[in-house]
Amino acid sequence: MTTRKPDFIIIGAMKSATSTLHEQLALQPDFFMSTPKEPYYFSDDEVFSMGRDWYLNLFSNAEPNQLCGESSTHYTKLPDYPDTITRMKSELPNIKLIYVLRHPVERLISHYIHQWSQNIFRCDINEAIDRYDELVNYSRYAYQIQPYIDVYGRDNILFVFNETLRVRPQAELERVAKFLGIAPQRVKWHENLSEQNVSSQRVRRFNGYNVLVESAVMTWLRRRLIPKSFRTRVREFLSMRKKPTISSSNIDQLNRIFDDDLAKLSKILGQEFKTATFSENAITYASEKGSS
Repeated sequence: MTTRKPDFIIIGAMKSATSTLHEQLALQPDFFMSTPKEPYYFSDDEVFSMGRDWYLNLFSNAEPNQLCGESSTHYTKLPDYPDTITRMKSELPNIKLIYVLRHPVERLISHYIHQWSQNIFRCDINEAIDRYDELVNYSRYAYQIQPYIDVYGRDNILFVFNETLRVRPQAELERVAKFLGIAPQRVKWHENLSEQNVSSQRVRRFNGYNVLVESAVMTWLRRRLIPKSFRTRVREFLSMRKKPTISSSNIDQLNRIFDDDLAKLSKILGQEFKTATFSENAITYASEKGSS
């Protein structure tokens, strides 16, 4: 039985570039990232019931000199997975955590598109905001991260911003490496690796989608037997044609909720963050305690 444990975990937030960061780290020689990317071991009851050996086996192929990591966004989805931190602290009392953030409204919209494409949400985004608390809760970053600070301490948590990864990816990857104890010059951002798990295509899945659409055999048959014009019409029928629009009243309400949360996050980070200036705040954020 392997005795390797993860040295760090990317704990979220959903739709903030956690998949991209996971894949970039997996390409670095000093890191071993889990497959699957999101084991959800500490959050999901059915996965946790599979046991500690199952979880640790995810890291059994790591080289002795590699740091091990996994990336489960369910770990910052309060109140839906309330046992996550208790389980994690019990099995991993000392671990470093990475929390990837994004403008809270943009994250919410991407979250909605993802759930819509998976056929989980079937309503308009404004109705979804009223019906599904997760859209707002998962963008309340201080609410999600404060329990981790209480348990693991602020110095063991690195905040990374989606907006910063887009404008200076190499520098951010070096900051991640330094936080984890790896010399920054040993990591290199791979520009040829496309963004992972993006929702930009906005194509709605259906039963049998993977077999009928994504399999190589069906793709070959489809392109030879079905006219392109018909394939285009089907794709348009299944696609969200434009980015969802949030009503002005909902935007006002969301900004009030998120600005209240960002005021708390500002105290944690030692820098002001507001919805109106979030992207600029994120790009100028540099005073990462313990990694600067």
